[in-house]
Amino acid sequence: MRQFLIVFGILLVVLGLAWPLISKLPWGRLPGDITIERDNFSFHFPLTTCLIVSLVLTLLLWLWRR
Repeated sequence: MRQFLIVFGILLVVLGLAWPLISKLPWGRLPGDITIERDNFSFHFPLTTCLIVSLVLTLLLWLWRR
C-alpha cells in the first residue's frame, strides 16, 4: 500500500506539472461526448473520453499486476 501511495503521489505531481500541455489536448471534445446547450443551461458529459481513460487505466493496471 505504501508503494502505491508513493507512485500515485508522484503521478499526481507529474500530471500537475504537465497540466498546461495536457489541457491543450482535444480530450472532452471527442465524437460521442454528450453536450447539451440551452439558453441558461449547459451540460457536458464526456462519454467517449471516460471510456478511453477507463480502457487505458485498466490496461496499465493489468500490466502492472502481471
